[in-house]
Amino acid sequence: MTTRTEPQGLTGCKVLPPMEPAQPTARPADSTTSKKAKRKPARSTIGERFAVLNNFIDFTMGQLGRKEIAVWLVLYRDTKAGVARTSQADMARRAGVSDRTVRRALRRLESFGLLEVAYRGGIGRGVSAYRVRPTPPDR
Repeated sequence: MTTRTEPQGLTGCKVLPPMEPAQPTARPADSTTSKKAKRKPARSTIGERFAVLNNFIDFTMGQLGRKEIAVWLVLYRDTKAGVARTSQADMARRAGVSDRTVRRALRRLESFGLLEVAYRGGIGRGVSAYRVRPTPPDR
């Protein structure tokens, strides 16, 4: 005959009661306080973004250095409607490298075919715009 013992809890700890379900709060129907609902991206769009990342990791990343990978990822994260608009100084800050290193990485990414400069920005012209690709065009 075996005796069954209850599991011992931590001494000094109390068991909390289950949480009550959150009650919805009524909001006034005032149009000045209501915000537009943010649209979530379609599941197919999210899946496409992961497919691009997977292609980049599987076929391209091994040919690049750490700095080029960091710059590519910063640009890819900022891509909206196929174009990334980010300043070189902002890329340098987020990638943890210098401005000059970002310029070198951009040239190298462009030579590999992973990046196309859609708009060349400058002082008084705004930031540059880039088209980002996961693999070179010949793949």
